[in-house]
Amino acid sequence: MIEFVKTSLTAHRGQDSSSTLTQVVVIVDRIFLPLSFISSASLIVAMVLGLMIDDPKVRSAAVQAGVQYHFLAALAGLVLATMVHAIVLTYFMGTGRWIEETSQAYRLNPEFHARSARIKYRTIPLMVICFIMLVVTGAFGAAADPASPMQAKSWGGVSLANLHLIAAMATIGVNLLVNWLEFRALEQNGQVVDQILAEVRRIRIEKGLAVDG
Repeated sequence: MIEFVKTSLTAHRGQDSSSTLTQVVVIVDRIFLPLSFISSASLIVAMVLGLMIDDPKVRSAAVQAGVQYHFLAALAGLVLATMVHAIVLTYFMGTGRWIEETSQAYRLNPEFHARSARIKYRTIPLMVICFIMLVVTGAFGAAADPASPMQAKSWGGVSLANLHLIAAMATIGVNLLVNWLEFRALEQNGQVVDQILAEVRRIRIEKGLAVDG
């Protein structure tokens, strides 16, 4: 999916790729909310599974199975959450390139490209924060594992297990907020794309050139 977005929007330099762009925008708009919901749900499931572990030091089969389920769910949540942010980033990279080239080719108002760039660079730092929090949460979880080679059992008077839980709760909350902000950013960038497509259509009609649809 990520490679499709990237190649679809950059493979038609010098050509009218508005139809391809529209398809990509529609696809991203349709898959973003389901994927963000699945990734957030997997993070919540991982936290719940972790809370169900009474004492990970107990070597019973049931407890160790719970630890394994928690680890696998957390890993899946991290991968899915990162993938969602990666799709949004790739979408902005592709549409940004298309907006820039189309604006130059049709001599459009530079404000179109500037607006899209502002939306993109306002969203990217949020993705980075989420990724860092996901990694930190996983690091605290690994450190809290009784099998970890780390000798410290607490940090600043707070146990590593509690730090892991606090980080997990913060990460889930921030990730949900950023997903919502990403959705709003996709909508805003989509409006810019629609305005550009309308302007390009007007220019092509005036020049007697073929238009899609």
